[in-house]
Amino acid sequence: MTEYETPRGPVSGWAIGGAFFAAALLVITGIFQALQGLAAIIDDDFFVVSDGYAYDIDVSAWGWIHLVIGIVVALTGAYLLTGSPIAGGIAIVIAAIAAISNFFFVPYYPLWSLVNIGLAVWVIWSLTRPGVLRRE
Repeated sequence: MTEYETPRGPVSGWAIGGAFFAAALLVITGIFQALQGLAAIIDDDFFVVSDGYAYDIDVSAWGWIHLVIGIVVALTGAYLLTGSPIAGGIAIVIAAIAAISNFFFVPYYPLWSLVNIGLAVWVIWSLTRPGVLRRE
């Protein structure tokens, strides 16, 4: 395992690889979330929810929410590839927002929403490892 030096000490190659993997995941999940939003906008009947759900929002509204969040998530992932610590902070906030939006979307598309929540949590975890992003 290769170690990289930072002012705080050595950083594992696994941690740095995890940060770049997180950036790639953000780009991919952002694109998928945007496509999910487009599907909801184009065909309201594609997603079906049972009656009595506490957070009942129109499917088209969810589509626009997911489209916008998906685009922002993908752009954040691309920015994170620069290795900027600012990008890391932004990515953590955006991943949290994506996880929350997918939580509210669970009744519409449960499995996909839970997968997206898990990926967002993994991105947050990987970006909070010490020394993951270079400090300049």
